[in-house]
Amino acid sequence: MIEIEQNIMAKNDGYAARNRQRLQGTGTLALNLVSSPGSGKTSLLVATIRALAGRLPVAVIEGDQQTSNDADRIRATGVPAIQVNTGKGCHLDAHMVGHAIDHLGLTDNGILFIENVGNLVCPAAFDLGEEAKVAILSVTEGEDKPLKYPDMFAASSLMILNKTDLLPHLDFDMAACAANARRINPTIDILHVSARTGEGLADWVEWLDNRRKAVLARSIAVAEAQVARLRLAAGE
Repeated sequence: MIEIEQNIMAKNDGYAARNRQRLQGTGTLALNLVSSPGSGKTSLLVATIRALAGRLPVAVIEGDQQTSNDADRIRATGVPAIQVNTGKGCHLDAHMVGHAIDHLGLTDNGILFIENVGNLVCPAAFDLGEEAKVAILSVTEGEDKPLKYPDMFAASSLMILNKTDLLPHLDFDMAACAANARRINPTIDILHVSARTGEGLADWVEWLDNRRKAVLARSIAVAEAQVARLRLAAGE
């Protein structure tokens, strides 16, 4: 069992490295959105796309076991989207994402959102070539979710607490949830967002801008290093 798992992960990591190289070559910020089912990932994506309209290119890869419902919702915003159905599979892998990128194409200096299958377990282990994982947790879930699913929150750079407009009707403890997340991952960023009302969207867009600038700076540095190596090889 251990040998099989290692072989599967090594193969996936190879595909992920190729995806990452392609994404870096176009200056694309790729984010892997992970959550349990019903957290509001697609609604948040739609609201995000509207907030980013006219500012930069956006594309989406949608992962679900069945149906094209989520990709249809994304395409209705005017943004290109590819639906990947995993059948009995509980997560996307790097090979699937690479094929989806082939069909989508990538516009330079944009954002690629990868909406993973709703699952807080398996997607934590699979690198897709993304810049970061973003865990989306709705306030209709328990504040102990980071403790129950530690691998996912340990692997994520950001936790978005979504559906905050419902807080007046719930007993969800925001401070306890944040403390639980930071117990697992002390460096995790945390944002409070309502995709329905727009609360916190500006903070989310600012987080995206900051990560995108970091990706662009790294892509420029890599390109400059390649040019320097070519000049050195040419004797310049």
